[in-house]
Amino acid sequence: MGDPGLFTPHSVTWQMHGDPMMWVAGIRALYLQALHPRALRGVLQNSDFRRDAWGRLLRTADFVGTITYGTTEAAEKAGTRVRKIHRMLGATDPGTGERYGVDEPALLLWVHCAEIDSYLQVARRSGFPLTDAQADRYIAEHRVSARLVGLDPDAVPGDRKEMAAYFERVRPELSCGPEARVVEDFLLRPPTHPLLVPAREVLWRRVSRLAYAALPPYAHELYGRPVPQPAVVTRRLRATGTALRCVPARLRWQLPPKHILRAMDRLGPGARPAPYKLGR
Repeated sequence: MGDPGLFTPHSVTWQMHGDPMMWVAGIRALYLQALHPRALRGVLQNSDFRRDAWGRLLRTADFVGTITYGTTEAAEKAGTRVRKIHRMLGATDPGTGERYGVDEPALLLWVHCAEIDSYLQVARRSGFPLTDAQADRYIAEHRVSARLVGLDPDAVPGDRKEMAAYFERVRPELSCGPEARVVEDFLLRPPTHPLLVPAREVLWRRVSRLAYAALPPYAHELYGRPVPQPAVVTRRLRATGTALRCVPARLRWQLPPKHILRAMDRLGPGARPAPYKLGR
C-alpha cells in the first residue's frame, strides 16, 4: 500500500473534501476572509487579484487537494512553499503607515478558521452526513493544515466550541471597507470572456449568491445587507447539494488536478472518498 498522506482515508477530511459542495464553501470562505481588513491587505497588496483571481482560486484548490489526498512528502512540500512565500511578503496599513508581515499568526489564524468553518458549515447544511462528534473531529484534524501554513497547532481551535469562541473574539477586528467591496464585486462579476458572460450570469452568480447567503448573520450585517432566513438558505444549500451529488463522482474527479483519482491509483479503490464511510 502506498503512502496515505497526512490525513489518510480514515479521516473525516478525506471523505468530506471529495464532496462537490466544497466549491460553494470555498467561495463562502472568500466572502468571510474579506471582512478582515488587515488580512485582506496582505492579499491585495501582493497580487493582482483582479486579473489573476481565477488563478488564485485554482492554486488554493490545488493546495487543499494536495494536503488532503497527496503523499506526506507532497503535502509537506506544499506547506514549505506556502510558508516561504508568506515570509517574503508584507503589507502596509494606509491609515498608520505600519508595515507588517502577512505571516503574522493572527492573520494566518483568521484565514484558516474562515476556511475550515466555511467547509464545515456548507457541507453540513447541504446534507453531508456529519454528527457533532465528526464535525469536532474535522476541526481537530485541520490543526495539521494549520501547521503546514506556519501556525502552532495548539493555538488553533480544535472543536466547534473553540471555533465559535474564536469568531466571537475576532469580531471587533472585522469590517467591510473598500477593499472588501473589491472582493465582493469580483465574486459577483468575475472577469470572463464575453462569450461566457451569459453563463456567468446564469450559473456563477447563483453559486456566488448561495455562498454569500450561507455566511453567518454578523457577516451579512457587516456587508450591509439583510440577514436571510436560515431555514431558506439551508433548503437552497440542500437542493444544490442534492443536484451536484447526482453528477457521478468519477466524472467530477476527472477535472484537473485529479488529486482524488491519483490517490485511488496510489492506495487502491478502497481509498475512494464516500460519506457512508464516516460511520465505520
